Amino acid sequence: YYIGHRGKFGHEFLEFEFRPDGLLRYANNSNYKNDVMIRKEVYCNKIVLEELKRVITGSDIMKEDDKNWPEPDRVGRQELEVVMGNEHISFTTTKIGSLLDVQDSQDPDGLRIFYYLVQDLKSLVFSLIGLHFKIKPI
Repeated sequence: YYIGHRGKFGHEFLEFEFRPDGLLRYANNSNYKNDVMIRKEVYCNKIVLEELKRVITGSDIMKEDDKNWPEPDRVGRQELEVVMGNEHISFTTTKIGSLLDVQDSQDPDGLRIFYYLVQDLKSLVFSLIGLHFKIKPI
């Protein structure tokens, strides 16, 4: 997954991927106030990968097509690539600010599935990264 744009602070983006061997790679680049790129890698076990597959399969995203979704523009772009078994699908669209953007699109049902799946995936990734790299355990 990738979401990003080029603006007055340069190329700002958030990107993550799950590899088949369980490696989760995460990168967040923001140049706001001279911030530096954050890169994290962590291995996830089989149970996490099974949950990831369950979330993706349950979303029905593999049945969707992005041909009627808004094209990437100056606001930014989002990309989601899913490879599961023999299936390989890739989606590209603009940044989605809210569900209003989804409802106003030519394919609100498909874009809604994408929107909610991305929210779920980001939540999973932030939880895994946050738990693994916690500096002060509770």
